[in-house]
Amino acid sequence: MKRLCLSRFFLTVFFCTSLTAGVFAQDIILPAPLKQGGKPLMQALNERQSTRTFTGDELSLQQLSDLLWAAWGINRPSEKKRTAPSARNIQEIDIYVTFQKGLFVYDAQNHILKQVHDRDIRSLTGTQDFVGKAPLNLVYVADMAKMNKKEGDPVADSELLWSYANCGFIAQNVYLYCASENLGCVVRGLIPKDKLAPEMGLRSNQIILLAQTVGVPQK
Repeated sequence: MKRLCLSRFFLTVFFCTSLTAGVFAQDIILPAPLKQGGKPLMQALNERQSTRTFTGDELSLQQLSDLLWAAWGINRPSEKKRTAPSARNIQEIDIYVTFQKGLFVYDAQNHILKQVHDRDIRSLTGTQDFVGKAPLNLVYVADMAKMNKKEGDPVADSELLWSYANCGFIAQNVYLYCASENLGCVVRGLIPKDKLAPEMGLRSNQIILLAQTVGVPQK
């Protein structure tokens, strides 16, 4: 009996330590987002800016939870609607998250990060030097299968118009969250998509739109 209790104790400690220490060996169960507090909206708008110099400090698990919920989380569960608008409510945008420990995709319905792989591909998310050193890069991907595009089908720029607009709403949510929480971020369009897409395991009908770096600004 004592051995059984001890085994359960150590398993619980290991599981909790893995999450809080940032050991991304599996899907990450995010804590519930904190939906109260933060700076007033007008102050956050006044302080919103782009940042390109970051410390090596990682975001806490709570900050990561709040950031992703603010960006593209579900705020009306009964309708499965989000914190950012989506044309015709198609919700075709996926947020991929790149850490030193691997690549994850945000599952808003369950509020978890699902691991794609355990390779560090941060440097492939942009052409500037800082992207490979910043703790966190978000990659916004339009899943055109939700718009009835099959693999191999051509996707014209005009067909991505609403996806880029939807992506912009999400990126601005990230900017406002970062301004409210004294974090830094910058949205980026210079991405080596031909190299990044295969490393992310994307289908041909999954289109990379933009990337956004997030971290603690260097003062």
